[in-house]
Amino acid sequence: MRIQFLGCGDAFGSGGRFNPCILVEGREGRCLLDCGASSLIALKRFRVDPQTIETILVTHLHADHFGGLPFFILDAQFSKRKTPLTIAGPAGLRDLLPRAMEFFFPGSAKTIQKFELAVVEWESRKRTVINHLTVTPYEVYHDGTAPFFALRVEMDGRVVTYSGDSEWCDDLADAARAADLFICEAYFYEKRVKSHLDLKTLEAHLPEVRPKRVILTHLSPDMLARAGAVNHEVAEDGKVVEL
Repeated sequence: MRIQFLGCGDAFGSGGRFNPCILVEGREGRCLLDCGASSLIALKRFRVDPQTIETILVTHLHADHFGGLPFFILDAQFSKRKTPLTIAGPAGLRDLLPRAMEFFFPGSAKTIQKFELAVVEWESRKRTVINHLTVTPYEVYHDGTAPFFALRVEMDGRVVTYSGDSEWCDDLADAARAADLFICEAYFYEKRVKSHLDLKTLEAHLPEVRPKRVILTHLSPDMLARAGAVNHEVAEDGKVVEL
């Protein structure tokens, strides 16, 4: 399994980083974990052909995590994509995606596409096979306005857990337990706030969940200033990981 961070930033582009977008590829295909507003730019910046992406897995419906979908789909229309695409995410995705497309590009949601587009909505803890990969979504807590999920992804005999945005909670612990790689937000170093996770809280729980490897992502300016001094790997746009 190969993982590339195409975007590892927060909603505000702190540090000049792209919005969250992580490429996961194995013997049987490629998927994206989240597709934030800048993701199409990131894909082209790192020379990843969008037409080779079969699956997009969305943790939640905030623009920095799903706002790139209208651009991705419109690019597929103009580039005459023919290969099927599956987008999976929280309840409400089927309704919000065409509305977002119409808001950004009026008329685009009514265009008859030349490729098959399937939209799947998560059920918490329901293990689901999508295009040769297995995903288990765990409902976590971000700001209480909508469903938010951490994703446990199985491919090529490896397990990658991606926290999305969340405070620490039991479901996040279960999602990360014994994962080969835990990609986890550490928005602040030690400041505890609702909706996000700080590094010190994460470190307190790592002995409980025992992931084999941890990479920190979605860093605020507070964490970016300390990134060289923490005892964990830190994501960078373009960083490649082999499992």
